[in-house]
Amino acid sequence: MERLLLSCSKSKSTGYTSRKLIGFKRESDYKQCIEELAKYGIRPVKSIQKSRVICCHLDSRRTEQLKSLSKHPNVNFVEPDFKIHAHILQPVKRSKKSVRNKSAPYLRKRLRTKSVTISGRTKSSDSTTTPWNLSQIGANKVWSTTRGKGAGIAIIDTGIAKHSDLKVTGGVNTMGGSSYYDDNGHGTHVAGIAAGTGSYKRPGVAPRASLYAVKALDANGAGYVSDIIKGIDWCISKNIPIINMSLGLEGETSSALKEAVQRARKNGILIVASAGNNGTMGGRIDQPARYTDALAVAASTRYGKIANYSSRGYGIDVTAPGSYIKSTWPGGSYKSLSGTSMASPHVAGGAALLKSLHPSITPYGIAQRLRNTTKKLSSYAKRTQGYGLIQLADAMAVSEDTTAASSRVRSAKTKSSAARKTAVAAGKQRQVRGGKR
Repeated sequence: MERLLLSCSKSKSTGYTSRKLIGFKRESDYKQCIEELAKYGIRPVKSIQKSRVICCHLDSRRTEQLKSLSKHPNVNFVEPDFKIHAHILQPVKRSKKSVRNKSAPYLRKRLRTKSVTISGRTKSSDSTTTPWNLSQIGANKVWSTTRGKGAGIAIIDTGIAKHSDLKVTGGVNTMGGSSYYDDNGHGTHVAGIAAGTGSYKRPGVAPRASLYAVKALDANGAGYVSDIIKGIDWCISKNIPIINMSLGLEGETSSALKEAVQRARKNGILIVASAGNNGTMGGRIDQPARYTDALAVAASTRYGKIANYSSRGYGIDVTAPGSYIKSTWPGGSYKSLSGTSMASPHVAGGAALLKSLHPSITPYGIAQRLRNTTKKLSSYAKRTQGYGLIQLADAMAVSEDTTAASSRVRSAKTKSSAARKTAVAAGKQRQVRGGKR
């Protein structure tokens, strides 16, 4: 196995190489391959020990060796290190005609707000109102009980910029740099929706939640799957209970990313992911939202409609506001943007409120509460809205006993299913033995 990998690997990118991820079944195999490459002066692009994944430049001309490597019994997969992109609709230059074009979902729009006191302090008129998107999901109704204190949200994105309405607890750059500051704007906008403090102007869903910046996307809002995986592993090591991923792979399938999401869930982390911005095209949502271990979020408008751009397909769990959402922006400013990227942090913030109120709640418990207390949007199928628009006040009102009972029922069903499968397998074995006699 080590020799096969060595025969295909190159120390740097050339016209004949492609960036690949090699996943190993055992940590010992992972370590042996790294040691063998080091003997010949080849340093992997990335090595992710917890995932047992090595990212290398592999020579695409070595077709037979690559086939043999991918089929080796100690190798889980050999796949491209796909580029993954933020789920944001790109704005267009505004002209007099385009301003009047209501079909363009990404143009700025005047936002009406509903008055509500924040923190019991007297602020400017803009600071003392709850934005329509937070009122629509009932976030402000929960703040008298909890604002998310004690719960952590990691934003795996383009980083988070310094801002008067953002308090970043910590962060990491998984792309090779030392700074997690935002050089795009997308991550800062997402962070403000999830956990803006509201101390200056605009609150997020969970204003007192601990915010972590995981910079895994570049200035263009793109990054490699390996960067995302390193970010997930960092969150696992820091015991951050909620991860927001407003990004996705449209057509590709990544075993490495799926395994990382599964590992996060097993470690008690809820991953909230945006469904994608392909509308009715394609007929499916993006990864990682498509995974069963992620909570997939569709986008709605202020008028209770599913946004035209919101991807449709199997696997959507819930819906949240995503159109014309005003939030924090680099340079201390604010900006209105649209996309399922904006919908996802509403749910991540809601999850933080639940985690703050019930510290022992599991990712499954959070997901169940959010799904079971939604408001169904009329005239939309489940493949479009999931269970419906999240309602946080209702989610908070669900008793611990109800959630525990639901979890026990699910566990009992799983055990019953497993018992049936075991019985069927035993029956088949008896039949085989009987036939041999």
